[in-house]
Amino acid sequence: MTKIAFIFPGQGSQTVGMGQEFISQESACKEFYDQADQLLGIELSKLMLEGPQEDLTLTYHAQPALLTTGVMIAEKLKKAGITPDFTAGHSLGEYAAIVTSGVMTFADGVQAVHNRGIYMNEAVPAGEGAMAAILGLNRDELKQVTDSVTAEGEIVQLANLNCPGQIVISGTAKGVELASEKAKEVGARRAIPLVVSGPFHSELMRPAASKLQQMLSKIDMQDANVPVIANVNAQPVTSKAVILNQLVEQLYSPVLWEDSVRTLLAEGVDVFIECGPGKVLSGLVKKVDRKVKTYCVYDEATFNQLIEAAKEWS
Repeated sequence: MTKIAFIFPGQGSQTVGMGQEFISQESACKEFYDQADQLLGIELSKLMLEGPQEDLTLTYHAQPALLTTGVMIAEKLKKAGITPDFTAGHSLGEYAAIVTSGVMTFADGVQAVHNRGIYMNEAVPAGEGAMAAILGLNRDELKQVTDSVTAEGEIVQLANLNCPGQIVISGTAKGVELASEKAKEVGARRAIPLVVSGPFHSELMRPAASKLQQMLSKIDMQDANVPVIANVNAQPVTSKAVILNQLVEQLYSPVLWEDSVRTLLAEGVDVFIECGPGKVLSGLVKKVDRKVKTYCVYDEATFNQLIEAAKEWS
């Protein structure tokens, strides 16, 4: 019996033209884009389809854009008879996962992540925080580096534990710079600064977390009808109360993506379907287990490939 996980990418995957083919061919898909525009009072769909990329990448645009596309694709798959046994999302992608799992409506989800982007943007002024991908160290080695830099007065910590040998660090601009240098001194192959607007998943995001909690607590949430793998502990969850608390904690805690993939594998998942632009998560899944089947769905061709492949599972 095939077990399926829908997985949803986070910030960085947004791209001009995302979802274009689906919405031009199917009114049900276009409705998601139209609804997002109406709910947010901005021409989000125009940014998604026409750009410019710099404006689309602003965190309070990128977050609702990715949620809109991811949920739209997941609903299209469900209508085609492909349903998930689990959902999971990377950072922001966790919101698309919980919408797909029935915890909150699309309308609530798209407004929640737009506000989340605003809170994150306000928490740390641009240029004061940074993130970098460190390649070639394990989590214990890198944590020793970040702990030593933090002890010297510049906050920096592990932010995204993506796959073996790829970990993102986050903190003050100086802290990330120092930790990147120290990481290379102790054997990291590379330290790559990320083009992001803030130090996400670090203690510096705590001011945003309190605002996020107040906002989320006003949303009418339901228990998940499909278990969601939480970023903060990589465990399946269905309780709406637990999910709310974990979404708040997620803002300043590491994203345990490698652990989440391992949890899904242990649960018997053998097909991972990435819903949204790009192939980033599918690549990370393959680095955890090369044998597992991964599919990315972002246009008609990839959707049709998946539908063909699914005939073999059923």
